[in-house]
Amino acid sequence: MKVLHVIPSVSPVRGGPSEVALNLVKMLRTIGVDAEIATTNDNGPDDILDVPLNQKVEYKGVPVWFMPRFSPPIKEFLFSADFSNWLWQHIRDYDILDNHYLFSYASTCAGAIARLQGVPYTVRTMGQLAPWALTQSRLKKRLYSLLIEKHNLNQAAAIHCTSVGEVEDVRNFGIQTPTINLPLGVPIPPTLTEAKQKLHHIYGIPMETPIILFLSRLHEKKRPDLLLHALSKLKAQNYDFHLILAGSGEANYVNYLINLVSSLGLTTQTSLPGFVVGEDKNLLLQGSDMFALPSFSENFGIAVAEAMAVGLPVIITPEVQIAPEITASSAGMIIEGEVDTLAAAIAQLLTYPKLREQLGTNGKSLVSNRYSWSAVAQNLTSSYSAIIKGKLLPEFIVDSSAKV
Repeated sequence: MKVLHVIPSVSPVRGGPSEVALNLVKMLRTIGVDAEIATTNDNGPDDILDVPLNQKVEYKGVPVWFMPRFSPPIKEFLFSADFSNWLWQHIRDYDILDNHYLFSYASTCAGAIARLQGVPYTVRTMGQLAPWALTQSRLKKRLYSLLIEKHNLNQAAAIHCTSVGEVEDVRNFGIQTPTINLPLGVPIPPTLTEAKQKLHHIYGIPMETPIILFLSRLHEKKRPDLLLHALSKLKAQNYDFHLILAGSGEANYVNYLINLVSSLGLTTQTSLPGFVVGEDKNLLLQGSDMFALPSFSENFGIAVAEAMAVGLPVIITPEVQIAPEITASSAGMIIEGEVDTLAAAIAQLLTYPKLREQLGTNGKSLVSNRYSWSAVAQNLTSSYSAIIKGKLLPEFIVDSSAKV
């Protein structure tokens, strides 16, 4: 079986989707699937990756075909004429395509060429059909959907969703294509010795001060500003804490957050290390005391799962679509996205270390039992096989409401 994963970018600065694609393909190859990635050399809005183009190279342990994107990019659309030409010539080298992303050139182009050449394909919507996501650039998305995207989704062999909530978003968008409901996997990082001591030392934080971690893209969707307002209330009540706001974003929004930190009087209690990867990221996760992501919309929330994987209690909103599983496992606190409710949840975890420990332990168990890349890859391979052979999708992962 030969599978091509198509994604607009695998740059780390594009966040969770890039990491998911790389980890998924790596695990598929581990279990014997000949999987590759086709993408562009995008490295964020102002940069490109320094990689060989129009040839297969090894990138982070995965075979990847990089094509030059058109510069400057039109947000995340990432047009690439070379990508179209390469795909037209090579698509029949693969048994099936797995398209990541909507409203972007690579996935749209791949779906169209796959249909023309009779190659089956699946689509990962990645939360882009959630109500909040559809309100962003509403008119453009409505026109794009009418002309292109709905046809692309309706003609797919299956749509890969990562939660029941994402399946509902697909159905509410008017798509009846069968859905594969599989969560994402989370790699378990190596344990760092004395992580808490090291993190407190690096940031100059007293050992007795609990660390609250926000680790995600700095974007209005993730609502770091709401977190800052909640912490401002707690500061007024004399709670002891230090916030690490880790991530990158557009300059205007980052500057807005920096000014907000100052205006709320949180400068000495907040650190903004920027974009972090590798051991620096692991240190943040393993050295902090709790994780907060009051997002407007997350189809899965890979950063949330990463936090649970190392035993961090999490505070999230219901719009993070793995919230029901976290509730069922008592692995975190699910709160409405309001200043008072977020402040109350943080205050509770600051006050009761034993509660933090219990939620963290439950979160580790949830990740170990549910979010294993090996299990995800095995189940996805079963779906690929069924699609290629023209059979029904396995019952244990197909949405029963789908019309097959």
